[in-house]
Amino acid sequence: MTRRVVVTGVGAVSPLGTGAGELHSRAVAGDSGLHAGAGRCATFDWRGVLTRREAHRTDRFCQFAIVAAEEALAQAGWGDTPPYPAERIGCLMGSAIGGLHTLETQLETLRTDGPEAVSPLSVPMLMANAAAAHLAMRYGLRGETASVVAACSGGAQAIGAAVRAIRSGEADAVVAGGAEAALTPFTEAIFRSAGALSPTGRSVPFDRRRDGFLLGEGAGVLVLEEADAAGRRGAVALGEILGYGATTDGYHVTSPEPAATHAARAISLALADAGITPAEIDYVNAHGTGTVLNDATEARALRTALGDALPGTFVSSSKSYLGHLLGAAGAVEAVATLQALRYGVAPPTCGLTEPDESLGDLRHVTRAAPLPRSGGSSTGLSTSFGFGGHNVALLLRAGDR
Repeated sequence: MTRRVVVTGVGAVSPLGTGAGELHSRAVAGDSGLHAGAGRCATFDWRGVLTRREAHRTDRFCQFAIVAAEEALAQAGWGDTPPYPAERIGCLMGSAIGGLHTLETQLETLRTDGPEAVSPLSVPMLMANAAAAHLAMRYGLRGETASVVAACSGGAQAIGAAVRAIRSGEADAVVAGGAEAALTPFTEAIFRSAGALSPTGRSVPFDRRRDGFLLGEGAGVLVLEEADAAGRRGAVALGEILGYGATTDGYHVTSPEPAATHAARAISLALADAGITPAEIDYVNAHGTGTVLNDATEARALRTALGDALPGTFVSSSKSYLGHLLGAAGAVEAVATLQALRYGVAPPTCGLTEPDESLGDLRHVTRAAPLPRSGGSSTGLSTSFGFGGHNVALLLRAGDR
């Protein structure tokens, strides 16, 4: 019998504020966290969670992860001692770049002050697995711990890997998600040079005037547990990860495969894994970057995988109000999707007023929309596509409200 995987806690740090509740309430209100051409976590404050010494020894992306995990574990009801043997609890976190702030700061120190001035803490701060390592140390997790580096699908892929670990019996619980803090002049310069960033400073996926994405930062963390084990300890299941599908284009290091064959297959694999039909999906939280090429390819993938069910399914993109969180995107969007399902309200694609008709018949959410099966049985699809041709689909269902 397949072991079911439930979500017992969620946490988020995003440009809309700290907390999964803040993420949902402000998103459905149509608020945007994008200001001055970026989605910065301007109100983020590590104090109250981290000591000054801990903050001094961690990069910003790692601080995001710890604050999000603290919220998720508190909601899951984990006390000072984990509810399962430490060896049966894993930690898998996605990050595309890792401690970029540390890297850039220390390179400048090297240039101006010489090698003797470079901090000996640089490696543990900038390494991509720092978030997973710190969470494991902080909460006493002794199962498999790793960072999933898969560009913009890393956070979603970490969640998928966690689901497989629990289903296979290798773990009873996994703390999973993604974190990124790549809002630096260097990152902006390389994406602008690549023609991916919006020259107008707008991020409006699926709009006919779309011209690129804006960078964001943040973290999303989910506490995943085997359903029966969670039930025995009296945990409340916020939802369930029903299905996971992942493929690779094998086409180009940055451009998606035009026919979207493998992106569509990732969605179909998630449906088969969940054992549901496209008609059972109420909401799609699309990858929706706002680039002309990505939105067109994703629309093609959704149409191929969901067929006649697509025109009746709500579709919106979190990147319209968060920006592109790179390796954290899939995790934060999974949290946003689950929150939408739990509260029965799909957030809009912020700023979408002129849907691109060339993308076909999509049921865009332009203002907060009640989901047809709100409060307990709604099902959502969250898609993530990354440089390198990575395609990931997660299917989630709401639990208790």
